[in-house]
Amino acid sequence: MPQTIADFTAHLPNGETISLADRLGKVLLVVNTASKCGFTPQYDGLEKLWRDYGDRGFEVIAFPCNQFGGQEPGSAEEIGEFCRVNFGLSFPLMGKVEVNGPDADPLWNWLKDSAPGILGTKKIKWNFTKFLIGRDGRVVRRFAPNVKPEAIAGAIENIL
Repeated sequence: MPQTIADFTAHLPNGETISLADRLGKVLLVVNTASKCGFTPQYDGLEKLWRDYGDRGFEVIAFPCNQFGGQEPGSAEEIGEFCRVNFGLSFPLMGKVEVNGPDADPLWNWLKDSAPGILGTKKIKWNFTKFLIGRDGRVVRRFAPNVKPEAIAGAIENIL
């Protein structure tokens, strides 16, 4: 059974596989994102968290997902360009993933198992669900899509 984020890999937009083991020792915010969602303006807040805390060992890792209302239909290149142009995004944007269902990425299954949502539900309900991960690589807390990034700053500060 996977125990920490170090037990997983992720795919970059170009398809290259990377190990997440090199993220141990950092505080992470892992988010499923979409470019055409009502919550898309949260990219601004995520970028601000990244810039405010990045030099203290904090990182945002975004995983585009098209499972909710088809709100992330673009290619990896289109998604990256949209995020750079509209939000000045500089934190890591991974390749598209599925977060629910039989083809859900193993990382996302582990995140859901580690921090179920309201009433113990494991399913990701919508875009911009956020998971805060401590320096030990374990999930600290799950945040609903409607929780704005600036509201998470205190929780990040507490574990930095």
